Amino acid sequence: MSDTSPARPAAVLDVWCELQCPDCRTALDDLRALRAHYGDRLEVRLRHFPLEKHKHAFAAAQAAEEALEQGQGWAYVEAVLGRVEELDRKGEPLLVEVARELGLDAEEFDTALIDGRHILIVDADQAEGKAIGVTGTPTYVIGGERLDGGKSQEGLRERIEAIADRLLAEQRA
Repeated sequence: MSDTSPARPAAVLDVWCELQCPDCRTALDDLRALRAHYGDRLEVRLRHFPLEKHKHAFAAAQAAEEALEQGQGWAYVEAVLGRVEELDRKGEPLLVEVARELGLDAEEFDTALIDGRHILIVDADQAEGKAIGVTGTPTYVIGGERLDGGKSQEGLRERIEAIADRLLAEQRA
C-alpha cells in the first residue's frame, strides 16, 4: 500500500513571536536564512505570544492570522515587523494599511479585527507558550528544545541548524 499523503517536513521550528517586538524584527534575518537553507525540509511555524507591554501586539497577532488565511502570512509578518516603531504610534490602522500595501483584502482585515475571528488561535498559542515556559519573544522550539532569543540572538541560528541537521539525519537513518 502506498502512502499518498504529502511528505511532512522532517523538522519543525516553532517561532514564538510578537509583531511589536524589536527583537523579533532582528530575528527575521535568521529566519530568512533558515528558510532559504532548508526549504521545505524545515517547517517554520509562527506562534503568537503577544506581550502585555505592547498594546498593539494582540491585534497584530490576529492580523497575521488573517494574512495567513489570505495566503500571505510571512510577507505580512515581515512587513509589520519592519515597521515596529510605526505600529507603536499608529496601532491598528497600520495593520490594515500594511494589508492594503500587500494587495490583501484590507476591508476583511478591518472586519477580522472587529469581529475577533482569530482570537482563539492567538489565545491558544499564548496559553501553549506559557505552558512550555515561553516568557519572552522571540523563543524558538525545535526537536523538543526551547531556545530563548529574547535575551540574545547570538549563536541561536547555529544551534537551530545543529538541531535541524540532527533531526533530518535521524529521519534518513
